[in-house]
Amino acid sequence: MTNRAAFADLMRRAAVPAISVMVIGYFAFHAVAGNTGMVAWQGYKAERTALERQAEAVKAQRIALERQTALLDPRHVDPDLADELVRRNLGVVGPDEVIVDLPPVR
Repeated sequence: MTNRAAFADLMRRAAVPAISVMVIGYFAFHAVAGNTGMVAWQGYKAERTALERQAEAVKAQRIALERQTALLDPRHVDPDLADELVRRNLGVVGPDEVIVDLPPVR
């Protein structure tokens, strides 16, 4: 066998394993560093945690607004809340009155 024939035979025998190693390397790289790989997964977990905290804050705000809306029911308006809203929105405060804003009750 000549050197050229021996080299061609070696290349034919090495082609399938070489291609297999390249395909496995491609998928391994994307499993670690791809768009949905392990590195991106850690980022998604952190983003999910932040979004869950934000959702809880929005839920608490929604509950507070629902509670205040219930107090403004047209059939029975809470007199204290109505007085507070009128004074705050219209700026109707007597010269001898002091308005103290309290934190919302949870």
